[in-house]
Amino acid sequence: MLRFRHLSITLSMLLFYVLCVNAQQRDSKRFAAIENEKVAYITKELNLSQAEAQRFFPVYNQYNKEMWALKSEKTGSSADAPRGASSFNGSGRRDVLSYDAKELEVKKEYRKKFAEVIGNSRASQFFEIEQNFRELLYKELQRRNK
Repeated sequence: MLRFRHLSITLSMLLFYVLCVNAQQRDSKRFAAIENEKVAYITKELNLSQAEAQRFFPVYNQYNKEMWALKSEKTGSSADAPRGASSFNGSGRRDVLSYDAKELEVKKEYRKKFAEVIGNSRASQFFEIEQNFRELLYKELQRRNK
């Protein structure tokens, strides 16, 4: 009887693991599809030539990686604070303003890098286009939930 119990617990844990991995793969496919749509949207809205896109998107990928790291730190997904900023103020509460300030610094830094590739006007326009994409994504999510 003890053997059967041990076997059933092991099988249950294995099934749980398989289901979790499968769910993560589905989520990563959805995320990849959204990222592909975002790249296409940015390319279209910034009117990037193929040569510009080849130079722009490696810089964009670095920017995106830094922004994701900051957002996960801000929401508490990571224990590390942004470079040069403390994640907690003296009262033990997370200092959201320091994350917002760091986010602004990163955007200013990458605006310069984007300008080297696509020019000042389109580099400035990028952040508006990125926000517009987020709004479109949010509206689509709301539409699907109705």
